[in-house]
Amino acid sequence: MFIDSHCHLDFPDLKAEHENVFALMQQNQVTHALTISTTLKSFPDVLRVAESRPNLWCSAGVHPDEQIDDHEPTVEELLRLADHAKVVAIGETGLDYYRLPEPLDWQRERFCTHIRAARRCKKPLVIHTRNASADTLRLMREENATEAGGVMHCFTESQDVARASLDLGFYISLSGIVTFKSAKDLQEVAKMVPLDRLLIETDSPFLAPTPHRGKMNQPGYVRHVGEFIAQLRGVSVETIAEATTANFYRLFAGATKS
Repeated sequence: MFIDSHCHLDFPDLKAEHENVFALMQQNQVTHALTISTTLKSFPDVLRVAESRPNLWCSAGVHPDEQIDDHEPTVEELLRLADHAKVVAIGETGLDYYRLPEPLDWQRERFCTHIRAARRCKKPLVIHTRNASADTLRLMREENATEAGGVMHCFTESQDVARASLDLGFYISLSGIVTFKSAKDLQEVAKMVPLDRLLIETDSPFLAPTPHRGKMNQPGYVRHVGEFIAQLRGVSVETIAEATTANFYRLFAGATKS
């Protein structure tokens, strides 16, 4: 019924609880999940998790916050990692100016590398942007990210940024943040995104939605995100579940139904 389009099942908190995590997914009718790569070093673990169950897939990429001591990912390296049936996306990638000071030319170049790899392997991008929406959109345009397509994950930006992302052909994914009482602006975004361009996610183990805020997040909780958005938009939960599931398979074409 629901798909968690972005989680981190290789992270220690979730990894230690896999059996309980998968049981809760089943209990809450969360049928599938996409577990996301954040470093080159951890990618083998991400892939192993995806390979462990038929209802899991993964991405290949390096998070913009990760500062690397040995080497930056190359287009060729990302293409090699993406050449696997379980890898259905490139990322997460993007720009994050929240924690790190300029100069961040290395971060912008890393983002461009991911876009180029996604265009070549024809797999969609999973894009993270924080305090960097203008540059994120600029590089998406300059590098023709539309050719690859993708999703603006854990979206927390304005309606204008949402519209610009939609104009580039990207999907908008909402996390548990949309359920927070303080997220009034984001709730307006949730109401304006076309139903055929909407995804839902947990970004677990972070950002647990109401009513589990403050606890470890997990893919089974994506149901609460779907239910909240349904209430916001004045539609049935089934409408949101069916739409976001169809959108997931349309975007991540390599994810075969199981």
